[in-house]
Amino acid sequence: MLDRNGIAKRIAQELQDGWYVNLGIGIPTLIANYIPTGISVEFQSENGILGMGPFPFEGEEDADLINAGKQTITARSGACIFDSATSFAMIRGQHINLTVLGAMEVSEKGDIANWKIPGKMVKGMGGAMDLVASAENIIVAMTHTNRKGASKLLSKCTLPLTGVACVKKIVTNMAVLDVTEDGFKLIERAPGVSVEDIKAATAGNLIVEGEIPEMVI
Repeated sequence: MLDRNGIAKRIAQELQDGWYVNLGIGIPTLIANYIPTGISVEFQSENGILGMGPFPFEGEEDADLINAGKQTITARSGACIFDSATSFAMIRGQHINLTVLGAMEVSEKGDIANWKIPGKMVKGMGGAMDLVASAENIIVAMTHTNRKGASKLLSKCTLPLTGVACVKKIVTNMAVLDVTEDGFKLIERAPGVSVEDIKAATAGNLIVEGEIPEMVI
């Protein structure tokens, strides 16, 4: 199975030259470390920066330069910093080509739950609702199962929803899946992971057509 960096590397292969990309908290932030050679991508963070670079090396951190998850980051040449109103004008105005989010659950219809577990304290939804409501291209980066081993790819989400029918693609530690009208379509499997492993770990409807290739990371 893939680790967190492996998931980020695979999603980085989806990036296209000239895209503006919003990276959510968690695994998505690692994608900035793996931009494919030969393309230029501008990473946006909802707290107000366009032009994020990879994470800084130890000892080179600037405590005043952070992403939405309060992690220290670097800024590429030409990066700009602005207020939240401007940041969300970019998001709500659909000026972002791709949004990558973490999730606790995704349904086979593309619903996403990624902001709250009932009974646990949360500071608020943050920008997640704006992102899923405005983005036309959403990829979810997450583990295939939770810590108890239960599937996070469900026929119907059990947690409070962040957005409805908005997720287009999912990359987990086990597989790459497209969200279709009929369910999760298996596109690729992680190195060393069989189709049967993925079937056993997927609670929602899984579509398997033909030979499923192994990811190239």
